[in-house]
Amino acid sequence: MELAAGIPIFSIFDVDRACEFYCDYLGFTVDFEHRFGENTPLYMQVSRSSCVIHLSEHHGDATPGSALRVEVADVDDFIGELKKKPYRYAKPGIIDQPWNMQESTITDPFGNKLVFYARPNAFSEHSD
Repeated sequence: MELAAGIPIFSIFDVDRACEFYCDYLGFTVDFEHRFGENTPLYMQVSRSSCVIHLSEHHGDATPGSALRVEVADVDDFIGELKKKPYRYAKPGIIDQPWNMQESTITDPFGNKLVFYARPNAFSEHSD
């Protein structure tokens, strides 16, 4: 049986700050939002390309301080895109790792880490 890609769930505590970070800064789009009723916690999905993340205000859905690795075609281009935006809570840099990968770690307003990384020639291998 084939498995599809997993979807991480990150805890959030402020919808406006989550949207500012994930949508305005990282460039994700809100795919759906759900609340069980008025004045109840939000559960939402954001995505950019094939990267999908669920964000939840519900207690117990996820643990703050989780981490996600996201492969990108070019870390330099992605971080360059982010540096052009007026987001004052993150100024990411790029690390050349000894295992032949470039990485940039960005922490969201709720302590969740997103590690954006690129493997040399990884995307060109799959783009036939």
